[in-house]
Amino acid sequence: MRILRDTHDAEEVLQDVFVQVWNKAGDFDPALGTPLHWTLSITRHRCIDRLRSRQRRSRLTEQMTEEADIGSVPSNRAPEHLLSTVELTAVREAVQSLPEDQRAAIEMAFFGGLSHAEIAESLNEPLGTVKARIRRGMMKLREQLQRYL
Repeated sequence: MRILRDTHDAEEVLQDVFVQVWNKAGDFDPALGTPLHWTLSITRHRCIDRLRSRQRRSRLTEQMTEEADIGSVPSNRAPEHLLSTVELTAVREAVQSLPEDQRAAIEMAFFGGLSHAEIAESLNEPLGTVKARIRRGMMKLREQLQRYL
């Protein structure tokens, strides 16, 4: 909280740190320091990364707002990022194949534009549970749609 000054960001960083410590515990070298200092170092670096990400997001938002104010000439060409019918069908099928809890969380996040905290509040679930569901669902989608990536 001291670094980020935002409860939501601090909770997300803490969740990320716990996952990283769990996954990388075998990499810990006691000759380099104590487990507490190792964990604090990871936390500090994650907080700094979050602050930088927040700053980048802020700059991008300002830039997009300026570009929208300038106005752009509409193009008659179809954007290159549009999906083909086959790809669109594959994405729909992949999303429908997810377990209901993962699909609901992903739809709220990506199609509803809700933050993880808003989803957790809406579903009356812990924030960590919502984040884990989204992550597991996204990993399943990536696996199912690998040939299109």
